[in-house]
Amino acid sequence: MILKQFNELQSYLESPRNIVIVGHRNPDGDAMGSTLGLYHYFKKKGHQPTVVVPNEYPDFLHWLPGSQTTYRFDWQNTQSQRAIKNSDIIFLLDFNALHRVGNDMQNTLEGYENDFALIDHHQQPDDFTYMFSDVEMCSTCQMVYHFIEKMGDVDLIDAAIATCLYTGIMTDTGSFRFRSTTSLTHKVIANLIDKGAENDRIHSNVYDSSSYGRLQLLGQALQNLKVLPEYKTAYITITEAEKAANNFKKGDTEGVVNYALSVAGIVMAAIFIEDEGQNLIKISFRSKGSFSVNQFSRENFSGGGHDNAAGGKSLLSMAETVEKFISLLPENKEKLVTSYEE
Repeated sequence: MILKQFNELQSYLESPRNIVIVGHRNPDGDAMGSTLGLYHYFKKKGHQPTVVVPNEYPDFLHWLPGSQTTYRFDWQNTQSQRAIKNSDIIFLLDFNALHRVGNDMQNTLEGYENDFALIDHHQQPDDFTYMFSDVEMCSTCQMVYHFIEKMGDVDLIDAAIATCLYTGIMTDTGSFRFRSTTSLTHKVIANLIDKGAENDRIHSNVYDSSSYGRLQLLGQALQNLKVLPEYKTAYITITEAEKAANNFKKGDTEGVVNYALSVAGIVMAAIFIEDEGQNLIKISFRSKGSFSVNQFSRENFSGGGHDNAAGGKSLLSMAETVEKFISLLPENKEKLVTSYEE
């Protein structure tokens, strides 16, 4: 764990501040849950917080308390720029380096003259003035809970904060089934429920709101599933044409890679998603046991994340990307074969 200048930050926050809270590009449940959870906490402390995210986030997260107050940098650029310029400090949540917000917003943040405070659980974070980084944590939302705890303010957690933090922990742990879910995580979750998080409603809002198109796209993805048993690997491809044919909306591919990982005997799973807007192939990796997809992605696909969950990208075509991926498996075969935990 890295805890840098926490006492100084705590003292700094004793006076009302204009605070901007930033999540990463293509925000997921943990990014939105943590930024909004911290937003509600700072409001209760008498600060003036604003959440700014680089771009749109999935429809199934728009119900989160405070979502309507969030600025999108790509769409509400003037408001976002003004909030950043007028802020006393910027909190960076659920990402470890400024490039994770995308080029336009990165340029703005790199020109920021005040201090940054990082709260994150991804590996190999960049250095910032204030840091609370713990790669052993299951989610940034759990870290926000512990940040509030370190501030001595657990009693301030209300239903809105609890709902946001529960959502991020739930989504980043695969509904509490990933290895990163610890006994401490369950204790935090229990307290969030006691504080007003309605676990059944949250689960329904996130997982039981699929459109017809999303389910059709899932069907297409499963048809595209390929299994390479000799490498204990499975992968899925989704092209731009397949997305368009099924009325794709942001978030429709969330969690699809886990279907590949659920195949019996599979240690590593990947999903390759064509993105014409960014002119690249977006990649998500998942693994079981000791095989690190964080290392695999960093070394081969300009990505990273966690040992068992990471992202990446490729500027090659879909066919070339898949070919490259498969070509890397022989040199990783021993690690894959010995990684699996029965």
